[in-house]
Amino acid sequence: MWLMSYVSNMNKGDTIMSVDIGIEKDDREKVAEALSKALAETYAIYMKTHGYHWNVTGPQFRTLHLMFEEQYRDMWAALDELAERIRALGVFAPGSGRRMAELSKIEEGDNDVPSAEVMIANLTKDHEAIASHLRDFIEVADEADDDGTEDLLIARLQFHEKTAWMLRSMQG
Repeated sequence: MWLMSYVSNMNKGDTIMSVDIGIEKDDREKVAEALSKALAETYAIYMKTHGYHWNVTGPQFRTLHLMFEEQYRDMWAALDELAERIRALGVFAPGSGRRMAELSKIEEGDNDVPSAEVMIANLTKDHEAIASHLRDFIEVADEADDDGTEDLLIARLQFHEKTAWMLRSMQG
């Protein structure tokens, strides 16, 4: 019986455990929702960047191939950090592609392989967008007095702002 309740809660994304870390349950759930959006948007950019890493061509191939690899590796590690923070708040992290797509405002990549210039422009736009969204998510964590989440999201904000700057700099 308890297992059915556990699975039911897991499917809804509800809080599944009593957590006493000095943050009220409602606040933890709001922060977890913001973190879930950050996770989903990071995942969307990660997938696009990894695909571009595999498929980039042209005179800047080596530079872009290596740069995209650095970026997707960073985001891969961040996915785990974001999901584990959601779990530390007592909430299940989103775990399906469908749920990630529902939560993300970042446009998914498709099977088309754009030119290197379009790849750079697309990723610039995505990193700028997530940076803007992260500011809102940081505010949610601040309102909940969740310093741990704020620190994590600020680090992610710094990564995405720096990455957007580097990509913009390649556009001439």
